Amino acid sequence: MSTLSIVIPAYNEGPTIHRILNKVKDVVLLNNMQKEVIIVNDCSRDNTEEAILAYKAANPDLPISYYKHEVNQGKGAALHTGIEKATGDYVVIQDADLEYDPEEYNVLLKPMISGFADVVYGSRFMGGKPHRILFFWHSIGNRWLTMASNMFTNLNLTDMETCYKMFRRDIIQGIKLKEKRFGFEPEVTAKISRIPKIRIYEVGISYYGRTYEEGKKIGMKDAFRALYCIIKYNIFK
Repeated sequence: MSTLSIVIPAYNEGPTIHRILNKVKDVVLLNNMQKEVIIVNDCSRDNTEEAILAYKAANPDLPISYYKHEVNQGKGAALHTGIEKATGDYVVIQDADLEYDPEEYNVLLKPMISGFADVVYGSRFMGGKPHRILFFWHSIGNRWLTMASNMFTNLNLTDMETCYKMFRRDIIQGIKLKEKRFGFEPEVTAKISRIPKIRIYEVGISYYGRTYEEGKKIGMKDAFRALYCIIKYNIFK
């Protein structure tokens, strides 16, 4: 039976991480696929570790593997650890916040298990699903970064910066990733685009974005880093 590895990087998500884990637990995957949850705590300064361990103990029916960094390294580094530990047939990235809905794993899985896709991106900018209205310049920045990435990769993605990326495990574990912070998205996109005969699909997803008061962490400096990574991993291969 197939398994989906769900990689969750966590940093200072103690008050809310149980809510996303409840959503992950409740979703029923296509073809009765099994779930493997991999949480990587990137040296949180709050009670994230206690919250995860308490949830794990109270929910033994949800397979959770827990890892932690002794020094804060960044979201990308947490993803590197989680991806390395994955053992499922497919790997999906899930932020620990509540911006993305695990019920949509099946939307991403469908082209994978149907044999059409090796990689699936969940786009916040296509389809008719709910999308919280927030920051104008964030949306413009996302579109500009996606367009810049597409110019180099020759892909026609609409949302390169999306959290929801699903990969065949052998493909993502076969890529040497370097970016330790928010450069993960342009780096992985650049590197998968160069894999011969790779089949990349994109599906529409919903988006329940957070404000900075609600815990959003990405900022303008991360946008500049993403642009730097687009150039670095496409031109200086």
